[in-house]
Order: sequence, then structure tokens, then C-alpha cells
Amino acid sequence: MMKTTKYIVPVAAALSLTLSSCHIYKAYEMPTDNAYVKTFEQSLTAAPDSASLPYLEWEKVFTDPVLQGYIRTALANNKDLDNAVLNIDIARAQLKGAKLSYFPAVALNPNGGAAKYGDGKMDTWTYTIPMSISWEIDVFGKILNRKRGAKVAVEQMEDYRQAVRSQIICGVASCYYGLMMLNQQLDLTERTSVIWKDQVESMKLMKEAGMVNEAAVVQSSANYWSIMGSIPDIKHSIHELQNTMSLLLHAYPQEYAVSSDMDFNLPADIEAGVPVTYLAARPDVRAAERGLAAAYYTTNSARAAFYPGLTISSNGGFTNLLGSIVSNPGKWFIQLAGSLAAPLFSRGQNIANLEVAKARQTQAMNDFETKVLSASADVSDALAAYRFNHEKRECLLRQIDDLEKSVEYTQELLTLDPHTTYLEVLSARSSLLNAQMSSLAAWHDKVSALISLYQSVGGGR
Repeated sequence: MMKTTKYIVPVAAALSLTLSSCHIYKAYEMPTDNAYVKTFEQSLTAAPDSASLPYLEWEKVFTDPVLQGYIRTALANNKDLDNAVLNIDIARAQLKGAKLSYFPAVALNPNGGAAKYGDGKMDTWTYTIPMSISWEIDVFGKILNRKRGAKVAVEQMEDYRQAVRSQIICGVASCYYGLMMLNQQLDLTERTSVIWKDQVESMKLMKEAGMVNEAAVVQSSANYWSIMGSIPDIKHSIHELQNTMSLLLHAYPQEYAVSSDMDFNLPADIEAGVPVTYLAARPDVRAAERGLAAAYYTTNSARAAFYPGLTISSNGGFTNLLGSIVSNPGKWFIQLAGSLAAPLFSRGQNIANLEVAKARQTQAMNDFETKVLSASADVSDALAAYRFNHEKRECLLRQIDDLEKSVEYTQELLTLDPHTTYLEVLSARSSLLNAQMSSLAAWHDKVSALISLYQSVGGGR
């Protein structure tokens, strides 16, 4: 007797604690006592602006017709997006199942038979055509919380789909502008190599004229071959990026044409920064918030498991076997019953499930807070990268103007001033090439920042 009481006390205490709570019927509400959640909730109340960055259609952001064709192909063929859509279908099917749980379960199980003993004749066939109906009455919100949790799961899968869609759109754009930069670098390097080749020939002629020595010719030739050696590296990078584009478009490796128009800016005004309300449109943040709601309903379901379950069942049908009498023809029969099952021990499983659900709900809150902060950092990083690389490129363009003049002046001085050495010419040309390459890299970093910004606010609807 003492042993039984030992187990009843903790179960009774947990049951008392659970029964005192009204959470099992309450719909999820964001906990506004949390500063991170409160900020997110305020952003949700703001009406979405169709002209703002998160809600801009991708065709209005990426206006290059060649790029638009690649993006459309990726959205049509990419299997990651297909799987995201299938996940929505799965979640909707599960939601449908949760809704159908409110309806009775109906089963039909006809059976019959006969028997023969020794030399006697076959007994009369007996048969029963029963139909059973079972209906669980959702008195304590068990089915309600499952349905609400399934609905949240559908919304969460839709958020994940938007995140995948945005990732694909921006991934294709990143590859496209990466190829554009590499093509520009390749063209610049090849044009520079032609100039250096001419420089080598000029050095040979100047050596014959006694204006420079053999060291100048050799050094000039070495710089030419250094430039030629960088061309295969650029072509290799182009090849790798072409393959990345093929993966995004779900196609075999091939070459993709890109335009030479380097004019790309977001149509929205981002000079003043991105409002925090944009975070409400970011799909991964919304998915994390819905994960918090799903954890809440899971906890409610764990609480509801402490309550008794009420089931009404009915059996009926047609049979020729009534008791020990075989009746021909058969007759109809019906039975009605109700059952109330209350969990008492369950080996502590219900208590453990509730503790696990509460812990996972806390984890979901932690994940949501982290996601909000991470999203804010992404936006801030993209804005900073855009601004700093824009400033950097402006400086590099001015440097290029000065270096082009420097190359021109030193080239003239080499032929007119005996005190000018070939090293000054080589240094000026090398500096010019480095500045031009850096300018292209800064342009690409600026474009990448704009693409990252568009993705970081969940763009591409």
C-alpha cells in the first residue's frame, strides 16, 4: 500500500498543477514580456508596403533580361524549391488529418463461417456484418491543439519555401554578376597582356638603340609572362562559377552568356537604412516565430494528456447469429457504449513528455531570439558592405585616372629622359593593373552586398 502511494503523490501533484492551468484551450500569443519578441510583434502590426524592399518583385530588382531568363529557369527547375513545395503539401495533408480527427471513425468488418464435425453434415452458415463507429469527444483540447499545431506547421513550411525561393533568386543573381566580373577581369587581363607584349618588343628595340640594358628586357618579359599566367586562373574561376550556375538551374555543365552592363542598383531607397519592420517579412524569422507557436501547442498537448479521454462508440449491423441461436433470415442489431479513460500512472511518461515539451518550448524561444539578432546583423552587414565598397570604388576610379596619366608620363620620359628607368614604367603599369582589378572587385562586392541585402529582407515574392 505504501508503495502505491509513493507513485500516486507525484502524479497527483503534476495532475493538480496541470488542471489549474487554462493553457490547453488558449490560442498562441507572442510573449510580449520578451523585448525581442515585442519588437517583432510591433513590426507585424505595420501594414506591408508593396514598394518597400522586401515586397519588391524580383523582376523589378533584377532588370537584366538575360539574368531574368536564368532566374525563371531556376525557379521552374530547381529541386530544392520543388522539395519545399512538397513539404507544404505534406504539412497540408497532416493538417487535413488533424481536422478530420473531429469526425467519428467508421469501420466495416463482415465475417462468416461454418463447421463440420465427423461424418455429420455441414452446419448452417453463420455470418455477421458489423459496422463500428467511434467518436472521441475533444473535451480537453487534445484534438484542438493538434489541429492548431498542424496549421502552424503549414505556415512554417510556406515560410521555408519563400526562404528557398529568395535564396535561389539571389543565388542565380550572385553567379551572374560574379561571371560578369570575371569576364571583365579576363578582358582587362588579356588587353593588358597585349600592351605588355608590345612593351617587351619596345624594350628590345630600345636595347638595340642603347637606351636600356638587357635587364630591362628580361624584367619586362617576366612581367608579361606573369600576366599571362594569371589568365588560366581567371578562366578556371569562370568554369567553376558556370558549374555553380548549372546546379542552380538544374542543368548539365555548360557556358552561360552574361551582358557587359555593370549598372546595377536597387530601385528602393536604402541610403537611410532598412527599418526593423522589414524583419517581419523575412521568412526565416517568421518560420522561427511559428516554430515557437508549434512548441507552445506541443506543450498544450502534453498538458492535455493528463486529462481523461471520453470516447463514444457504437456497433451495429446485420447477423443471423443471436446468442446461441442461428436465425434465418438474420436480424439487425445495435450496441451503444461510452468510455472514460483517465491516465493515472503511465510509468511517468506523461510527466516526462510535459517536461520535454517545456524544455523544447524554451529552446524555440532561444532560437527565435537568435534568429532575430542574426537577421538584424545580416541587414546591417549588407548595408555596411554596400556603403564601404561604394566609397572604395569611387576612390579606386580616381586612382585609375591618375595611374593612367602616370603610365603615359613615364613612358614618354623613358624615351626622352635618360635618368628615367624601365623600373618606373613597370611599376606604373603594375600599379594601374592592380587598381583596375581592385576596382572590379569593389564593384562586385558592392553588387553582392545589394543582393545580400535583398535576400536578407526576404525579397523575391
